[in-house]
Amino acid sequence: MPARLEHANLIVRDIDATIRFLQTAFPEFRIRHDGIDTRGARWVHIGTDETYIALMAATKEPVERWTPYAGTPGTNHLAYVVDDVDAIRERLSAAGYRNSTPPNNHPYRTRVYFYDPDGNDWEFVQYLTDDPALRHDYAIPDR
Repeated sequence: MPARLEHANLIVRDIDATIRFLQTAFPEFRIRHDGIDTRGARWVHIGTDETYIALMAATKEPVERWTPYAGTPGTNHLAYVVDDVDAIRERLSAAGYRNSTPPNNHPYRTRVYFYDPDGNDWEFVQYLTDDPALRHDYAIPDR
């Protein structure tokens, strides 16, 4: 079996707000577990049977706020392959989430980016062909 990402683990300020963001993007996501760890902090697994996001409650604020794409180590975004980018854009926009989409007029893929309540950037990409060579053609600029 080829490697695949099973889950990502995020520390967030407000688990319920992040759950709302994820379920707005992915109505099929369900809570797989909602519990308290040995330190008394809440943690949740939300997703499908195949993949999920582990959410842990923050217990302190960072000394300096990390900013995606600023050149410092960290995760710029997490990306999901989806069937309908426009539907996700509509749901997240209607719910008031901030769109951060750069230009992307690629003929074989389209994508949108949105910030969650903690400022994490999420990418949603829809491939418009089954041909991997065309989907992953980086010579065609995203304008």
